[in-house]
Amino acid sequence: MERVHETIEEHAHHREPRARGIAILVSLLAAVMAMAEIGGKASQTEYLTHHVALSNEWAFYQSKNQRAIIKGSEVDVLASLPNATDPAIQGRIKEAQDYIKRMRDDPEGGEGMKQLAATARDQEVLRDEAGHRYHLYEYAVGALEIAIVLASVSVLTRVFALAVAAAAIGVLAAAGSLGLVLGWW
Repeated sequence: MERVHETIEEHAHHREPRARGIAILVSLLAAVMAMAEIGGKASQTEYLTHHVALSNEWAFYQSKNQRAIIKGSEVDVLASLPNATDPAIQGRIKEAQDYIKRMRDDPEGGEGMKQLAATARDQEVLRDEAGHRYHLYEYAVGALEIAIVLASVSVLTRVFALAVAAAAIGVLAAAGSLGLVLGWW
């Protein structure tokens, strides 16, 4: 019995450095995964922020469009009156037409429909980029989860190739996450 106990202790002693190394690998993978999740959540928040902003821009655009349409109807009604040539009515028509022009294009105030549409399109681009980054972070997190599982299984099965695969997947996922942080992707 003593010989069995010595064999077990000797066997455990030889394997301990590898198990410790894999434990360090798992902790590094978990740390990188936590950072990738933080990046993913930040990208998701950025996505939602830009989505809300562009929704607001398009809502404001629609509001301006409706006001321009109403003023256009006012111009039509005023122009169809029997006394449409009256200077007071012509003044109101001119005032409504100027209002319509301001609703459609207001370079000074920056809140004409033309400017709102441009701002909304810019927000769409920023939103889509943030959504793309979010999905890439999610892929990195998934790869890191797989790497952690492989590393853990390598300890139980004593198959070192699984630990090597886990490290390789972890390095690729970490590089991808770093690429996202640095704006390479």
